[in-house]
Amino acid sequence: MRRRGAAAVLLAGVLCLTGCAQSVDPIERLGKKAAQKVRTHGPAVEAYRRWGLSGPLAAAPRPSVRRPALRAAGPGLPPVVDRVPTRDKVVFLTFDDGAERDPRFVDLVRELRLPVSVFLTDSVVGPGYAHLGRLRAVGASVQNHTLDHPYLPGLPYEGQRAEICGQQEKLKQRFGVRPRLFRPPYGEYDGETLRAAGDCGVAAVVLWRGVGRLRAGDILHCAGGGEGGGGLTGGVVGVLRRVQAEGFAVGRLEDYL
Repeated sequence: MRRRGAAAVLLAGVLCLTGCAQSVDPIERLGKKAAQKVRTHGPAVEAYRRWGLSGPLAAAPRPSVRRPALRAAGPGLPPVVDRVPTRDKVVFLTFDDGAERDPRFVDLVRELRLPVSVFLTDSVVGPGYAHLGRLRAVGASVQNHTLDHPYLPGLPYEGQRAEICGQQEKLKQRFGVRPRLFRPPYGEYDGETLRAAGDCGVAAVVLWRGVGRLRAGDILHCAGGGEGGGGLTGGVVGVLRRVQAEGFAVGRLEDYL
């Protein structure tokens, strides 16, 4: 028995020398269940306070397997939404163009694990795709806002299709994923816009709700400056204070559309 016990100890030591040295990450040592708890744990209270919030935001509900049913704009056309039909007490943060270069915004999204959707215009982003890549790396979703930000209503189908499909391909080349969502510049569109968007593989045309008391499913359009001052980051902090004060959570738009 002693020999068997000694052999078992020796074998364990050999396995540790060959395998344990590879697992130097403390998270791995906690075991699978503990590691999952660490990864899914929300930001510390201090992180919210560091950004000027009184405490943590309400947690968004787990995404449902079934997305809310959306009504198509017509046969073969994508739906147009300015508010998600849901009873979940969530709102969604969206941003346009890609002109903002504030590195603090990347820090805000990362530290608060904030779900945001960014609708990009190629001619506006210009050399800023690296910045958007960093933003995407911390969890932001990248979607389509045309190549050149034209006023689409009245343009021929071919021109609108070139603007929408062209940006679909640009973003696929840049990030490896073709967007599912499209926002027309200025929030304006016509029938040809919807037809072109559908032909370019867009799942939904996304608009936004105006200011006023928040409602479940509101899609918010966040811009530089705004309620908190201090550019885009300050403006978003102001929006988050409002979301918090009215008892809402921030959801991930792509989980619902």
